[in-house]
Amino acid sequence: MNLDLLPEDCFAHILSFTSPRDACCTSVVSSVVRSLADLDTVWEKFLPSDYPEILSRIVSPMTCSSKKELFLRLCNPHLIDDGRKIISLEKSTGKKSYVLSSRELSISWATNPLYWSWKPHQQSRFREVVELRTICWLQINGKFNTQMLSPRTDYGVYLIFKFADRAHGLDTLPSEVSVQVGNFKTQGKVYLRRQDKSKQAVESVCFLNRMTAPRSRTQGRDGSTSYSSAPCDREDGWTEIELGSFYNQGGANTEVEMGLKEVTGEHLKGGLIVEGIEIRPNS
Repeated sequence: MNLDLLPEDCFAHILSFTSPRDACCTSVVSSVVRSLADLDTVWEKFLPSDYPEILSRIVSPMTCSSKKELFLRLCNPHLIDDGRKIISLEKSTGKKSYVLSSRELSISWATNPLYWSWKPHQQSRFREVVELRTICWLQINGKFNTQMLSPRTDYGVYLIFKFADRAHGLDTLPSEVSVQVGNFKTQGKVYLRRQDKSKQAVESVCFLNRMTAPRSRTQGRDGSTSYSSAPCDREDGWTEIELGSFYNQGGANTEVEMGLKEVTGEHLKGGLIVEGIEIRPNS
């Protein structure tokens, strides 16, 4: 087909129904196609519909010369909401990911310095993280509104943490994890223990430079999902463990409730450093 015979706005309209990845691949065909694939009318469709609001919440304001530049810059993590959350876009699809800082979470006894200690961490993107000093009742919960997420998207929820050198008692008993949206709930049990690096290298699958820990799942009669998961290393130097997953249809004003707890044991545990919880699209 001769592109010269196709109106510019028509070709741009067609591209807008593809994906950011497709638009970038198409742009290498020729200089003419590249100029069309870079049009604002194309990349406007790849940006989240609420991107003006997102820009107003970013801690460090930015200016961009095109919608494509704006999209690519939003693919990098940005602090929002006074530095208490992080947002980024998935480069291939434009779907939104969020990280809730530990300050955005509800952590039992976190305001008591006898049990938890708030401090900056050189590897954290947030101003501070929280470290468990010693406690027998470990409970971490978070909430997030589905309207802030991308519609028609499968999401996974992950606790981001580290083990302090003095970590103890965290894997004596399994912790219960769960994610609930309306009547749908995933729940499971996990052990907060350091990974055997040699075993992890054999059992883990490397996909898009992210190590994904092996897990098993079972489906309940009520539609709920139970599973077990293990901690795995992240590219940013932290460790993560899956709390659960859900499908966001979009449109509904619904809260995602997520959490981890170990409250049955009476033993002391400590040395858990919590950065936050990530909600990201499942690949």
